[in-house]
Amino acid sequence: MRILNNVPRWCLLIAAFAPAIALGQNGNSSGPVVVQPGAPGKPSKRLPPTTTGKLPPRSQAEVDFMQGMIVHHLQAVEMTALIPSHTEDKEIRLLGARISHSQSDEIRFMRHWLTARGESTSATMPGMDSHSMGLMPGMLTPEQMDALRKAKGAEFDHLFLTGMIQHHNGALTMVKDLFNTAGAGQDADLFDFATDADNTQRAEIRIMQTMLDKDHPEEKQ
Repeated sequence: MRILNNVPRWCLLIAAFAPAIALGQNGNSSGPVVVQPGAPGKPSKRLPPTTTGKLPPRSQAEVDFMQGMIVHHLQAVEMTALIPSHTEDKEIRLLGARISHSQSDEIRFMRHWLTARGESTSATMPGMDSHSMGLMPGMLTPEQMDALRKAKGAEFDHLFLTGMIQHHNGALTMVKDLFNTAGAGQDADLFDFATDADNTQRAEIRIMQTMLDKDHPEEKQ
């Protein structure tokens, strides 16, 4: 009998109490052997083959993160949608297309993740109004969005870059807050998504800061 090697990380923390499933067959070849590791100094126990393991309860913080990040991403997509009619800058146009594409794909993933777990995919969470949306990390205020809509050319480019850097930094804060919440970030799909989103947005911040520094050296951070 040999124990599965690909045990989830959270299982390692509760191995003394949660059942582990073995690959070998018992003496009667009637099915897999289910072993419950004993407490320190105690022997392990064989459990009936019908024993099933249970995943740890999903953290509400994970659901809140996904719902909130959908709202967050939708504003970024709204910002990029202004680009074709507000600037002729090729770099801004390419960057905007990249951000719009990646964040639209991520919105679809987050909605699928929530649906698969029986959670609401509503872009506006219960109790959330325009004021509370503005309080989410990095979200542009209604005044900032209005200024962006009214700007053209170089002024738009400047407001877009500074606004999107602010927006991306807010997303990094949301990821950090998720992983700093006890019990959150254990879902493998969510962990990979949040990690990839963090890496992508850090890279885009560096690109935007370089573009901003080139045209507006006084904005260099």
